[in-house]
Amino acid sequence: MSRTITIESLTREAFSPFGDVLEATGEPDKVINQGLCGRYHDLVDIDLSGDGAKAGISLFKSDRRTLPYRLEMVERHPLGSQAFLPMTHESFLVIVCPDENGKPGEPRAFMTAPGQGINFHKGTWHGVLTPLSEPGLFAVVDRIGPGDNLEEVWFDEAYLVAQG
Repeated sequence: MSRTITIESLTREAFSPFGDVLEATGEPDKVINQGLCGRYHDLVDIDLSGDGAKAGISLFKSDRRTLPYRLEMVERHPLGSQAFLPMTHESFLVIVCPDENGKPGEPRAFMTAPGQGINFHKGTWHGVLTPLSEPGLFAVVDRIGPGDNLEEVWFDEAYLVAQG
């Protein structure tokens, strides 16, 4: 038997305990490039710990997932934040859990709007990359460097993530 999680819309307020929402809304901070480009400046803090660590940009290409989605595992990165920026104008599923004494609490699921990206705060429990359309291509900004920066927890009983 699975426990069911209803998907919420991704908003800055709802997601703020877990990270940042990256989107180009409202007026840009600066207008550049001969007045033809709006710059939404310095939207997140890239948070890195450990000697020899640096911020890196990688490309992830993930298989498409379908709803309802079976959530069996979450992970976190204790040494660095992690930002996911879709390279297509498609929505994707974001799953997070509050930390409860070093273990993941009750999961929450969010659906991004097309054009939204996210940045997980350092140490935030989250599901794996979950695109709902092809090609599942993302630019990822995260910590590159030595040290153990991955913790995984497998649930005894899976959750089912579904539309409300």
